[in-house]
Amino acid sequence: MDFRQFYTFLNTLGTWTIGSLVLIDLIAATTNAFNGAILASRRDHRRNWTTVGIILIAVLGGIGGGVTRDVLLNTIPGALTNPWYLILCLAAAGLAFLAMGRLSGHGVRRLFDFMAAFSLPWYAIIGTQKALADHLPLLAVVAIGVVGPTAGRYFIDLTSGVTPQQFTKGEWFVGTAVLTSVTYIILDGLGLASPSIWPATLIAWLVGFLFRNLALRLKWEEPEPWEQDQLHVSQGQPIHRDEGPLQPAPAAK
Repeated sequence: MDFRQFYTFLNTLGTWTIGSLVLIDLIAATTNAFNGAILASRRDHRRNWTTVGIILIAVLGGIGGGVTRDVLLNTIPGALTNPWYLILCLAAAGLAFLAMGRLSGHGVRRLFDFMAAFSLPWYAIIGTQKALADHLPLLAVVAIGVVGPTAGRYFIDLTSGVTPQQFTKGEWFVGTAVLTSVTYIILDGLGLASPSIWPATLIAWLVGFLFRNLALRLKWEEPEPWEQDQLHVSQGQPIHRDEGPLQPAPAAK
């Protein structure tokens, strides 16, 4: 097989392009795939996974958000046309296996938190960029910016039989995506996304990354509509419906 035949064969596998938008999407997909493999090994998500099962979880976490976003935008997902997505997601799963074999449980947890904070703003930014390019209303732009970084985790949680993180108390998982998306929209309005998208992209990423890390470090969590101790009576028994509605939590003093 000569070079021309090999080049033709590669083209039959997909489009091997890496532009600015694709690069951002690949960064997000690769880091999310890495996180997906680590998440599958955590005690709260661990099932009787096989090695292939964990790899599939990694791929699901890596491209799930991007595929969902592109379907909502009525475009063919890049992960289905560009082989780099699958290649890099598989490589990320392999690196996650190595990391889990070399690091302690606490070290793996810290690595997961860092990589999650790293990847979340990238996916929010690329979704916001694509939605703005399609001239969607601003609320829809923010919604698309949230779908990209959160849908992959949603699929992994459902597959693992765990309540998706979007709906439980945590360190502003969805809030970070919203903040990053809104920041990019503002920067785009100020002209920092033209002619190059990188100034607005890097600033928005830094805002989201710093906010997420501060939330993790300082234990900033989304408020709940009621106190947790009202959800259960003594000895861990759930409250019956005839005991009345849950009362709102008292305001912080």
